[in-house]
Amino acid sequence: MTVRNEVLEDHSLMIRDGRILEILPSAAARERYCGATVLHRSGHLLMPGMINAHSDAARLLYRAAHAGTPPVDMLSPQFARDGLVPAVAEMLKSGITCFSDSGIFPEETALAASEQGMRAVVGMPLAEAPQSLTRSLELRDQYLGHPLISTAFAPQRANSLSDQTFSRLATLANELDAGILMELQQSAAEISECLERFGVRPLQRLGRLGLLTPALNAVHVVEATAADIDLAQRSGMSISLCPRANLKSGNGLPRVGAFAKAGIRLGLGSAGAASMSQEIWPDMKLIALMSSTGGADGIALNAWDVLSMATRGGASVLGLEDEVGTLQSGKWADLCCVDLSGPATQPLGDPLAQLIMNGGRDMVSDTWVAGRQLLADGVLTRLDWSSAAARTEAWSVRMNSGR
Repeated sequence: MTVRNEVLEDHSLMIRDGRILEILPSAAARERYCGATVLHRSGHLLMPGMINAHSDAARLLYRAAHAGTPPVDMLSPQFARDGLVPAVAEMLKSGITCFSDSGIFPEETALAASEQGMRAVVGMPLAEAPQSLTRSLELRDQYLGHPLISTAFAPQRANSLSDQTFSRLATLANELDAGILMELQQSAAEISECLERFGVRPLQRLGRLGLLTPALNAVHVVEATAADIDLAQRSGMSISLCPRANLKSGNGLPRVGAFAKAGIRLGLGSAGAASMSQEIWPDMKLIALMSSTGGADGIALNAWDVLSMATRGGASVLGLEDEVGTLQSGKWADLCCVDLSGPATQPLGDPLAQLIMNGGRDMVSDTWVAGRQLLADGVLTRLDWSSAAARTEAWSVRMNSGR
């Protein structure tokens, strides 16, 4: 993913101490190195691990609730933790090596991800209550310098926060060089509420308060005018797209082609609480289909562009572009290996196009995070799936029995 549309054939990737040492032709690798472990995947494609830039992983157990069953009373740190572990399993099985989550129990997200060897950007919830900021800063200090866990501020419901709180956040984020994750302009109703309460659209309000900077990763942005896109482009902010979740919520689709034409950094997220899934393969296909012609207000995107959103784009919107997202010497060995020998990709023509249009989690054979193989030939190596599944089933019974 470093050179547009380039696919290297018959190459090997060398890993040392969890980082990529070198990528070179396999013949040269055999002459130059004697690896402690050598793994052959001759009919596969190796690529950067995918990045779920907005997962809702902590709310995975909600999808077990029967229609009309209110699950809110179940919400607790244990509920979140028991949902996070199977969410990590689902992501690893689909080739995702890093996720971002902005749940209300960030401590559980960080702990579950680190215990399972998964990379995560943990959103620190920010509300009006003074203790909210204190809690966020304590979590940030706890994981500062951690090899797998990063943190970012995650304001909850932008329309419910005061101008004073947002101004303070802008100052603090700038001082700490911290990222900001925020769901924004997800629906027409949200924009109407902002206009009624503050007299401007959400993006305009954030710009007025000093929050429209490259540190901001706005999630969704389904509703966007030409003025909004121009404002986003000039600010350097990024956008995480969640097209399946947007459709399922009835909010329509984002203007992907227009965002791309403006040069806005783009990532992909599952928004699993809405899409009922933690993978992003369907989102890649949907993005490819909806932006294949470009149209009057955008540009056409090819398979490499879409895969870029799921890898290097996701790293960029989460502030991790120096560490992951591409296969380059010195970066962490966060890798996804896909079996191209099956019916969906045979006969093999353009591997990238076939990957985007026909790919899916069933084709993922191996996943590494920081050089650790967490999925080997389709089998989870570290996560105890039987135990995690038993806990999810117990919650499902409790949730739907009303106890």
